[in-house]
Amino acid sequence: MIVPVTAVFAAVLGLLLLVLSSLVVRYRLKFKKGLGVTEDRGFQAAVRAQANLIEYAPMALIMLAIAELNGVPSTWVYWSGMGLVVGRLLHAFGMINGKGGPHVARLAGTVLTWLAILVVALLLIWNVVQVYG
Repeated sequence: MIVPVTAVFAAVLGLLLLVLSSLVVRYRLKFKKGLGVTEDRGFQAAVRAQANLIEYAPMALIMLAIAELNGVPSTWVYWSGMGLVVGRLLHAFGMINGKGGPHVARLAGTVLTWLAILVVALLLIWNVVQVYG
């Protein structure tokens, strides 16, 4: 089985991970810090933006793929995936530009990510109830 919708979102999030990872590497080289962080807020924000993507993206992508494989309508998978990707982009932008502090994009990205995960979770439950209910 193939999951073309999820594959596109995984690719985009993979590219975002590379961008965020390159920011972390730049800070590591700048501060000659192989492990951990310094007191620099930008360095701390870059590390947390990268880590936050790693914390949320895998489970969300797994859920999207299961939904797509289980026959959840592709429109729902697509829009949930869009919410996830836009949420992750906004969150990363807000983290980097807000240097880890409050930023409207960070908040919007968090809410959009959580909403996307919630929608996919509900779709998965609904799909199982419809099929096996």
